[in-house]
Amino acid sequence: MSDSSSQSPPDVPAGKDQRPLIAFTWVWVGAPLAYGLYELIRKATQLFTG
Repeated sequence: MSDSSSQSPPDVPAGKDQRPLIAFTWVWVGAPLAYGLYELIRKATQLFTG
């Protein structure tokens, strides 16, 4: 295999840091997901324990 076929991620300009955007996106998706899982577990325990 030649090294020219492998792809590397695009270079990010020095002034652009994507980490805050990535962290915000994880919170944007993760918070509702965590709340939904919490409610699912809470209601499932009520269902099976009475």
